[in-house]
Amino acid sequence: MLRASWKSLMGRKLRLFMSGFAIILGVSFVSGSLIFTDTLGKAFSGIVDTVGDVVVRPASVNGNFDSAPSSATLPGSMVRSLASVPGVARVDGNVSDPTTFVVSTKGKLIGGQGAPGLGLSWNDAPTASGEPPAHITRGRSPHQKGEVVLDAGTAERAGYRIGDVVTLATSSPTPIVRATLVGLAEFKSGLVGATLTFFDTKTAQGLYLGGKDEYTDAWVTAKDGVSQKDLAKAVQARLPAGYQAVTGEAVAKESQNSINKALSFINTFLLVFAGIALFVGSFLIINTFSILVAQRSRELALFRALGAARRQVTRSVLFEAFVVGLVGSTVGLGLGFVLALGIKALFAQFGLDLTGSPLVFQWPTAMWSYAVGLLVTMVAAYLPARRAGRMPPVAAMRDDVALPESALRWRLLVGGVLMVGGLVAGYLGAFTSVDNSALYVGGGVFGLLLGVALTSPVIGRPVIAACGLVYRRLFGTVGVMAEQNAIRNPRRTAATASALMIGLTLVSMMSVFGASAKASVDKSIADNFVADYVVSNAIGQPFSSSITTDVAKVPGVEVATPVRYTVFRKGGDRQFAAAVDPATFARAVPIEVLHGTLSSLTGNTIMLTDKSAKALGLGVGDTVKASIAAGKPATYTVVAIYRSMEAMDIPVLTSIATATANGRPQQDSLTFVVRQPGADKKAIEAGIDKVIADLPTVTLKDQNAFAAEQRAPIDQLLYLIYALLGLAVVIAVLGIVNTLALSVIERTREIGLLRAVGLSRRQLRTMLRLESVAIALLGAVLGVVLGLAAGWGLQRSLADSGITVLAIPVPQLAIFVVLAGVVGVLAALWPGRRASRLDVLKAITTE
Repeated sequence: MLRASWKSLMGRKLRLFMSGFAIILGVSFVSGSLIFTDTLGKAFSGIVDTVGDVVVRPASVNGNFDSAPSSATLPGSMVRSLASVPGVARVDGNVSDPTTFVVSTKGKLIGGQGAPGLGLSWNDAPTASGEPPAHITRGRSPHQKGEVVLDAGTAERAGYRIGDVVTLATSSPTPIVRATLVGLAEFKSGLVGATLTFFDTKTAQGLYLGGKDEYTDAWVTAKDGVSQKDLAKAVQARLPAGYQAVTGEAVAKESQNSINKALSFINTFLLVFAGIALFVGSFLIINTFSILVAQRSRELALFRALGAARRQVTRSVLFEAFVVGLVGSTVGLGLGFVLALGIKALFAQFGLDLTGSPLVFQWPTAMWSYAVGLLVTMVAAYLPARRAGRMPPVAAMRDDVALPESALRWRLLVGGVLMVGGLVAGYLGAFTSVDNSALYVGGGVFGLLLGVALTSPVIGRPVIAACGLVYRRLFGTVGVMAEQNAIRNPRRTAATASALMIGLTLVSMMSVFGASAKASVDKSIADNFVADYVVSNAIGQPFSSSITTDVAKVPGVEVATPVRYTVFRKGGDRQFAAAVDPATFARAVPIEVLHGTLSSLTGNTIMLTDKSAKALGLGVGDTVKASIAAGKPATYTVVAIYRSMEAMDIPVLTSIATATANGRPQQDSLTFVVRQPGADKKAIEAGIDKVIADLPTVTLKDQNAFAAEQRAPIDQLLYLIYALLGLAVVIAVLGIVNTLALSVIERTREIGLLRAVGLSRRQLRTMLRLESVAIALLGAVLGVVLGLAAGWGLQRSLADSGITVLAIPVPQLAIFVVLAGVVGVLAALWPGRRASRLDVLKAITTE
């Protein structure tokens, strides 16, 4: 049986390759995702390992990447005093800022798409490995004010050479800095999109710390033979309260934990699409093996007549599936490297530049790739293999070699249960206040997809019948035959259409969700946007508060009120918060205070939204122990409750003075601008543009431009999702091609007879084309209908998060249906050409 299975496998290489292609694509996405995230993790590991033996820092600051920005510093006298601690070889104070960006010679911002722009003081302090994190490759280090060193990659992208005057955009009190480039540096590990700008220490202190003799942190280097732990204990004993000495190993670990948390989301995001691709591919595999078993029914029955046991026949089919899965997984694993390069290029557009980081391949990637590929193939081929084992020996004497369709009753029963369960879960997520409502909707969509896939042989008949009505009128007898071919094997047609249905369901769902999100943004801004303009940072970074001060001085400006984003921590709970000016905020933002007054927001006080107050169980006059920004835990009094706003859904508000006292840097996230009544609009715009003229990071927007800016990230996310979902659609199209190609082989004799009685080659191609279009339209109609329902449910489940408007992109959904018809035409080209070239006499005599 093994030899016979191998011969059968070699005799059907093309058909099995079509089936294996789904595994190749799915596994390539699994391996590509794992390779990419391993590469990303390795790149970040190189960065976090470049720290000193012991790091001294304010106790309110930690090494996590998601920690709040802090203005807490170390006094210079304290740093210098650490040099006398036993076991200390040297102490180096560092000044750093994550919001210093290089402006190219063409006025364009370098980086800034997620990765930080690091402004640093230059020194040669060694890391734990004994080497400094960066070294000069050309020129020299900065010695005085007006000199700067850039990392070589940034200088090249910006078009600067040694001796040129470099323009820098910062969030310091000096928003524009110009200095002469005196050297190029190379970082010890990859920068992952970050840019490095080095100043001499005094210049960095003057720029970021107001010229004070202070440091952001300090590195303490151990003498030979002194461990990091022992040195950290000795240094900590010398430090006053409010400061901590942490081993470089611990700093690297806490940063790595934060990175792993962020990378786990990326990995999960990518693997979800790999799962979708494999799920869709399983329909293709089931179809392929079902047709192959049907075509080999006489051959398999002869094996049974010659004494082969049922298990032997089943194992022979599973052996073929194993080989297909093994080859597909191997090719997919190799293709994963190519896909990882593509993902690297894609994420580079979002600021994660891994140009200098080679791909990382680890053994778990290979293990999971083979495990997933083989498991999906074997599971998908099991039912056809089991059906082959049940082939009666008497079937070898029949002329009709096609397997009969099994009863659809069990499919309808199981599918109906799944559909009901999906509807119940979707209703709970969309229309009730359950926790994790979006997960309920997702589970409901999955149940509906499986249910419709199982029952589609029945519920899809009206779509095929509608196609048949059109076919009869336009194509006559050829149209009738195309309709009959589509319904003669409803299970096969439904399985082929279901693959396309799944892809289009997800695409349609995201289209509805994306349109609803953008419509909600437009509505919330239209309803809540009182200010005439918004000044903000184009890359989501804070900007210098001096800009707000200058904007307020522009003639015709009545109010320029800043908003500074920060965090509010109560125990382990971390919430988004903002610091505002109580005197001017309400004049630019239509805040509805339900209880208390905005003017009371002074000292250790906070305001809460009605939703946040309810969740925390607090009211006006109540107190809560929490921390704001990077400050220490303190007692805060709730002085007002205000209604949640869609345009600015900020759970907690505090005053700018309070946030500053708690270490929030004096940098603004947004500035709302209100012009004086009757003031010249163009003159005000020209005046503000003059303030920000040299800052490519800062932009001025009116209501429409601000809405467009808020919609842009939604569009970027949708484009990324569409690109990834396109993989599932490609597999679905291959499924249609494969089904038609195998169907042509299965119907070789029938096609020969039709040609013999007068059916032309052109009519034969038309018949197959119409059959393909019917299958594609069935998948498209079911997919769009389910996508509409899923998108509606997702919108309703996220209504409390600001997605309050349901928008249905009718033209876009109509285009999906039309494209499905085009896909049907294209999918039939190769099978139709092959069928029309069959020799009539050979086809008639085919058994």
